[in-house]
Amino acid sequence: MTKIYHNPRCSKSRAALAYLQEQGLEPEVIEYLKTPLSVEQLNALVAQCDLSVRELVRTNEAPYTDLQLDQADEQQLLEAIAEHPILLNRPLVQTKKGVRLGRPLEAIYDIL
Repeated sequence: MTKIYHNPRCSKSRAALAYLQEQGLEPEVIEYLKTPLSVEQLNALVAQCDLSVRELVRTNEAPYTDLQLDQADEQQLLEAIAEHPILLNRPLVQTKKGVRLGRPLEAIYDIL
């Protein structure tokens, strides 16, 4: 089972989806802006990922500054992402082998 946490407006996310499809995969596409992830779902992704919660946060989005998340702990970051899904960096690709942030795209190769 392959999933991609996807924002269709993001060129990196579109490129990752296209790459997965070129590899013959038909991933489950989760548009997390339409269907935000819960703190529990985010925790599960982080547990399978090679990055920290802070590395999964988009720091150039308004809620990051507005909520002063530069000093937040991991739990506060997870809660902020759940409430403001635009803060989640993308694309995240999930397979049986783990979760990777597709920035750069090559980062997902080891879990395919």
